[in-house]
Amino acid sequence: MSNAAWQSRKEQAFARGMANMLPIYVQRASNAEVWDIEGRRFLDFGSGIAVLNTGHSHPRIVAAVRDQVEAFSHTCIMVSPYTTAIELAERLNAVVPIEDARTIFVSTGAEAVENAIKIARAATGRPGVIAFSGGFHGRTNLCMGLTGKVVPYKKGFGPFTPEIYHAPFPADYLGFSAGDALAALDELFKSDIEPDRVAAMIIEPIQGEGGFYPVPDGFLGQLREICDRHGIVFVVDEIQTGFARTGRMFACQYEALEPDILTLAKGIAGGYPLAAVVGKRSVMDAPDPGGLGGTYAGSPLGCAAGLAVLDIIEQEQLCERALEIGSRIRVALQELDARHPGRIGDIRGRGAMVAMELVEEGDVGRPDAALAKALVAAAGEAGLLLLSCGVRGNVIRLLVPLTIPFEHLDEGLQILRGVFDACVAAGD
Repeated sequence: MSNAAWQSRKEQAFARGMANMLPIYVQRASNAEVWDIEGRRFLDFGSGIAVLNTGHSHPRIVAAVRDQVEAFSHTCIMVSPYTTAIELAERLNAVVPIEDARTIFVSTGAEAVENAIKIARAATGRPGVIAFSGGFHGRTNLCMGLTGKVVPYKKGFGPFTPEIYHAPFPADYLGFSAGDALAALDELFKSDIEPDRVAAMIIEPIQGEGGFYPVPDGFLGQLREICDRHGIVFVVDEIQTGFARTGRMFACQYEALEPDILTLAKGIAGGYPLAAVVGKRSVMDAPDPGGLGGTYAGSPLGCAAGLAVLDIIEQEQLCERALEIGSRIRVALQELDARHPGRIGDIRGRGAMVAMELVEEGDVGRPDAALAKALVAAAGEAGLLLLSCGVRGNVIRLLVPLTIPFEHLDEGLQILRGVFDACVAAGD
């Protein structure tokens, strides 16, 4: 059957709210290459939305999961635990920038965020949570409330969990500085919620769905000081930025600070459903026994994969490789900018988490969401999987596997150059 036939069947079987970007049905994949059921080859510049930092079906992950599934696939960690989960927790506790850390495992990034807020409320006895505009933290009710983007994540789904407040995220490109954001946060404390009622403050060090805006240098440290002053649990959401993606194991390590809690998922297990909350023991131990967990929390398959991922990151030097990949992508995007002046308003990111913001006539106030949409579609037709993002829908984000061969990276960038030329010409 063709892709089109399967898409028709999908539309008859699935609720329309669970849409897909491209009508491409995958048959197999290896590292940065994907083949569909029609035999067409694609280069994957999205990595399953930053999940496949170690590429599709890395042999070491495949072997680890095969060994685990032959032993057993599930017992429930809260009933009869297993050694791989303990080993992975120990290694995460050692690698995060938190002293005397403790870990819990869940299945998804949204669950990790939900549990981080539960833990913060238990530790402080307070109800309030502060998140930031443009942030994305998941699709559950609490996480939708934290998310700072309405369409499509919040539209029609309210009301949301109470006691959630939003502060503006600093984005220099949009003309809103760290100083502006701190002043707005201070105003929030004066007008909406007093700081001694706030349990947690949560922020992405680089916004994912919001448009790949990085926090300004020093901003996380300033938030850390505010949280310390008021007894607020400081939660850093590293779900998209973690596991070598930005050139450091975690993006918050670009600043010398210690979060109270990290939320982790996506790249943690090479494509197997696993997520974690890792934080200071004094905070993490606040909930009573039985207050945290889940039937599938800490899947044996996911934990086996997670151990392999940590080995791969270390042994294949993926942090260093992310920096090299990011440098090559930036050069290619700068060349595109020179070929089409005024169409790329900004190139930004860290390591191999890079984006270009598309605009009309170089005007930050005129986002070109139509060009971003056309690029994603045209790239798919040309054999390249691209992702868009941004509150304004005008950002192309590049999230290639950190294991990608450089010849495949160059090939994909050449495809991007061709479709960019064609889409700009078609729109002019």
